[in-house]
Amino acid sequence: MPTYVMLATWTDQGIRSAKDSPRRLDAAKKALKDMGGEFKAFYLTMGGYDLVGIYEAPDDAVAARFNLQLGAMGNIRTRTLKAFPEAAYREIINSLG
Repeated sequence: MPTYVMLATWTDQGIRSAKDSPRRLDAAKKALKDMGGEFKAFYLTMGGYDLVGIYEAPDDAVAARFNLQLGAMGNIRTRTLKAFPEAAYREIINSLG
């Protein structure tokens, strides 16, 4: 299953209700699971992003729908990266010829 790295920042609304963030994370995990995906790791971070999540989803369309649903709630803004595991990385590089 494809892996995605989600970089998130809290919106003004999200930071004002930061105490509710764990409940929102639980709801996001359930929503992703209902779509056939799963969080592999989640971090509170300092610096340019407030939160980092690593998750798997069945395909890019599911990942996009998940991120759109999160953004629509108004608590976070996300940037998502599709991640290729080492084996795929090696295969891609070896295909360069």
